[in-house]
Amino acid sequence: MTAVTAADAGLLVCHACSLVSRATAGHEAACARCGAGLHARKPDSVARTWAFLIAAYILYVPANVLPVMETGSLFGSQSDTIMSGVVYLWTSGSWPLAVIVFVASILVPGAKMLALTVLLVSVQRRSTWRLQERTRLYRMVEFVGRWSMVDIYVAAILTALVQFQALATIKAGPAAIAFGAVVVLTMFSAESFDPRLIWDPVRGYDD
Repeated sequence: MTAVTAADAGLLVCHACSLVSRATAGHEAACARCGAGLHARKPDSVARTWAFLIAAYILYVPANVLPVMETGSLFGSQSDTIMSGVVYLWTSGSWPLAVIVFVASILVPGAKMLALTVLLVSVQRRSTWRLQERTRLYRMVEFVGRWSMVDIYVAAILTALVQFQALATIKAGPAAIAFGAVVVLTMFSAESFDPRLIWDPVRGYDD
């Protein structure tokens, strides 16, 4: 027995407040609760997702190459990238923190962008390959996005603590801005992607 989808039943979900409404005026319909426009699929989902994702890929390079933290003291100054900070934490014995920063700052953002790329390419090719797995992949991308700023939080905490000492200073480097932008852009990219597009080839719907 084939499952009946919301589109089959003539129902639309508001992307603003999640109210389910019956499609009475097609793409011109408006949500009865908040007044937002109702659409069977997010408008220009693939194009907007690609735009955010490409920008994230571009900024991912300076985020990992430029200094993320600049430390100054009476003995000199030092600039650390995310990776050099991970190496320092590991060699100094703080390997649990090194693993957390590596996973949250390098592995997760990179994996998230690759996952979104796979989803976008498969949707554009109207692939029917592993539909459930791809849907779970999208849900995972949404879930892990909130944990991608751990190293920025660590830098902020260290800055606040060190500023109480007169002999040392810590300030965020330019990579912190780039990395923060990467996180925000990947969040926008995941939010712009409509996971229902994964199942449309099976249901016979057009993009």
